[in-house]
Amino acid sequence: MKNLIPKISVLTVALMLCSAFGLSSNVFADESSEQTELMRAATSISISPVSKVLQLEENTIYEDSFKVTNNGDSRMDFEVYAAPYSYTYSETDDEYKLGFSNENNYTQITRWITFKDSSGNYVAKPNFSAEPNSSVNIEYRISTPSSIPAGGQYAVLFAHTLSSTTTSSGIKTEASPGLVVYGRASGDTIVSGEISKMNISRTIEQDGESKTIINASAKVKNSGNVDFMAIGKLTVQGLFGQTYYESPDNRGRISVIPESELTVSEQWDDTPYFGIFRVTWSVTAAGQTEESSQLMLILPPPVLVTMILLLTIVIVWIIIIVRKRKERRSRFMV
Repeated sequence: MKNLIPKISVLTVALMLCSAFGLSSNVFADESSEQTELMRAATSISISPVSKVLQLEENTIYEDSFKVTNNGDSRMDFEVYAAPYSYTYSETDDEYKLGFSNENNYTQITRWITFKDSSGNYVAKPNFSAEPNSSVNIEYRISTPSSIPAGGQYAVLFAHTLSSTTTSSGIKTEASPGLVVYGRASGDTIVSGEISKMNISRTIEQDGESKTIINASAKVKNSGNVDFMAIGKLTVQGLFGQTYYESPDNRGRISVIPESELTVSEQWDDTPYFGIFRVTWSVTAAGQTEESSQLMLILPPPVLVTMILLLTIVIVWIIIIVRKRKERRSRFMV
């Protein structure tokens, strides 16, 4: 048996899918306390690690394990299973969205994964129980067939709660943390991507409000057969070259898997209310880099309105002066 190779990159994704259903028994429940209860219920189960990277070979069995922890104060039943990790295009929102049901050439690994149940058998969807504040070690196996496609293979190993938590107002919650498996099969790998729609803006939507924050975005499309990291770097400088902001290494990064086009973005959270800046936005993906730069004036709305009003007054005044001078000259000529 071969062991999974250790994590070798920063391709880490923590997935927490929470669904709420049921009827409230107290319509006057405090909203903030309700949200606190929902958050506590959603985080009562966790998984470790959150990702695995491995090299796949034909006719090979890989074995490894992960831990599922019950962080709550009551016994928890849960099931584990593998699901495809892919993105699908939404015409309604005009963007690619992460999903766990769409199968393609890059999610075949989902069919090769089984889990060791309490009887020692490897099955597709076993059930387990975890006592309060304890962890359960889940062993899984990846058995590759005699022929596998070259390139990437992607799946999510979910731990889905079966014993739902009920809040004080009667809302039941379920949680499904997941471990993302990034597999790469032997053979011809194609690292290919496209960078488009480079954009720099001074406004951004946050919490349903338009705020003045220097931000940038771009679309990165994976046209190859393996995943790659898209890295966006935002740099904000003054007119004399002083640097006010530069993207740290842990921001502006996104893993782009085959058959997807995702948005990489960055923003300067501490954008001041006033200033003139030179903003540079560069995106690197699949061995290529695109860069855009522009001058940007940041002014509070009241100041901007006042300046526009003053500018309008000055323009009107100049027009009046010019007309008066023309009238005087025409009179003099007569």
